[in-house]
Amino acid sequence: MKNWYEIYKNTIIETLSKEEITKTIKKAAQKITENKNNALKQIKNVEELLKRVREIRQNAIDRLETLIKEVKESIEAVGGTFYLAKTAEEANKKVLEICEEHEAKLVVKSKSMTTEEISLNEYLEKHNIEVVETDLGEFIIQQLEEKPSHFVAPAIHIPREKISKLFSKLMGEKISQEIPEITLAARKLLREKFIKADIGISGANAIAADTGTIFLVTNEGNGRFVTNAPPVHICIAGIEKINPTIEDAFIITRILPVYATGQIMTSYISLITGPSRTADIEFTTTIGVHGPKELHLILLDNGRTNMLKDPDFKEALQCIRCGSCLNVCPVYQRIGGTYGYKYIGAIGTIYTAFTHGMEKAAGPAYTCTLCAKCTQACPLELNIPKMVTKLRSRLQKAGYTAPPHQKVLTNILNTGNPFGEPKQTRTTWMKCDLQ
Repeated sequence: MKNWYEIYKNTIIETLSKEEITKTIKKAAQKITENKNNALKQIKNVEELLKRVREIRQNAIDRLETLIKEVKESIEAVGGTFYLAKTAEEANKKVLEICEEHEAKLVVKSKSMTTEEISLNEYLEKHNIEVVETDLGEFIIQQLEEKPSHFVAPAIHIPREKISKLFSKLMGEKISQEIPEITLAARKLLREKFIKADIGISGANAIAADTGTIFLVTNEGNGRFVTNAPPVHICIAGIEKINPTIEDAFIITRILPVYATGQIMTSYISLITGPSRTADIEFTTTIGVHGPKELHLILLDNGRTNMLKDPDFKEALQCIRCGSCLNVCPVYQRIGGTYGYKYIGAIGTIYTAFTHGMEKAAGPAYTCTLCAKCTQACPLELNIPKMVTKLRSRLQKAGYTAPPHQKVLTNILNTGNPFGEPKQTRTTWMKCDLQ
């Protein structure tokens, strides 16, 4: 408990010293916000859509425990398997169990914050299973052994020069700094992995309770390879990703790309309802044709039920992970992914407190300026500053107070001013000769 502040402070100082990285983050965040604002102007019924999104997410969180049971029934009805993991350890063990059952040696993944939350890659690698991230940003982060810096653009802080050097090393040939050539190199490198993989693991942008349909929103196309090419598909998502109906999930994924990347619509929205199947021979349904023979849905709790039952923080579960709040945040624009633990930014701080504990949340909680730009940018209009304020109060009660804050409080109590100056010194100016 004593070292958390110094560790976090030193990490921020180190980040601020990398001027080019901070410039890259700020420029990218501002560009995404600009694109978002332009995209919103092109959607005629945007206010109606946003109102509906807020109603859907409020309804989903209010009914979450019931919807979890409904998802289970829906998934099993279409030939999939369902598992509710209470902890990160349970989720990891379940994935390993499936991998060992299929003697898996290679796993390909589509971007998933939930698997980052539970450190799934590291867990599988300890058991001699190769894990390859296939989202370009995540692949870059994985190869450089760095931390993601954004919900939807994890490598936003890395300049193309560094990425070019990485791919030159991986490919064994000179890869220029031209972005199209870098992406072509990634295409060549990853295509073989898709085909050889034993298991594909994805997250979910939304899940429809009534049909058990998993929604994946992507631009690169890797999500479809990951969920189609390997014989087994495992989807890992937090319980908050559930929405009551397939129509509700469609509306969520309609507004998500606008706020996430400033696009009217992404290149791909994949809807997955159970493993692949056919009834073309004598109208007899058979599981496993060209796509996966198995679909496993692992829903993760890991502190979310506690959040659900907490009136101060329940609202945070409505978040759709668009990252719009990060792009307008003055703190994020300066320190990027340093502003958080597994989850980034002020909203990420709330999740961190429940999924990884108070100590991991303390530094980011005190970093927030409470400027409320996040609430203004949020499609759900979540009152994030209010939640951060309440979290700070709990942190202080738990003994996590930033030393500078404690010093100011002590000064006020002892001397009546935040600077700790004696009262006599503070009032000397009143005794000066004005003549």
